[in-house]
Formats: sequence, structure tokens, C-alpha cells
Amino acid sequence: MAEEEVKLGSSKPMIATQQEMMDNRVPISYRDQCAHLLIPLNKCRSAEFFLPWKCEAERHTYEKCEYELVMERMLQMQKIRELEEKKKKAKQVQGAAAGIPLIPSSANA
Repeated sequence: MAEEEVKLGSSKPMIATQQEMMDNRVPISYRDQCAHLLIPLNKCRSAEFFLPWKCEAERHTYEKCEYELVMERMLQMQKIRELEEKKKKAKQVQGAAAGIPLIPSSANA
């Protein structure tokens, strides 16, 4: 039986470079695959004095990107859990079929 592996990490490429993120003072916790969308959003926000009804298109594209990353991570975690469950069931089947039970069935009566 072939071992299945879940590919970790994002399928989205990093577009913004470390230097670009440093130059635009993007906080380290926001330096992900959507940072290239955060840079113009932050520039728009500062130019528009952080008015909430401004920069809606930039905010929408950034939030959509973040949402897609979260959904991708959730799917990866679900696949990991399914693989672990398969391995656990395979071990139980293998353990139950191998050898003599430690407690005889008549003892449970």
C-alpha cells in the first residue's frame, strides 16, 4: 500500500519580496502570500485618511486572498486528519487480527 502525503504550504506563490515588504513596513505577521495586495491597500488607506468607505476594491481583493488561504489550510488539515484516521483504523485491524487476545471472551460474560 502506497503512503499518501499531504502537501503542506500554500499553492499561491509569494509575489512581494522581503525587501518590498520591509520598505512598505508590512508587519511580520502579515507577510504571507497576500502581502502584495496589502501594500497598495495600506497606501490607499493612508492617502484616504483611513476612511472606511474608501479603498473598498483593494480591501475586498486582500480579504478574498486571505479567505482563500484560510480555506486552503482548512482543507489541508482535513486531509491530514483523514489520513491519520485511516492509519489508526489500519493499526486497529492489524492489531485485532494478530495473535491471541489477552482477555478471553468468556471473561467478559
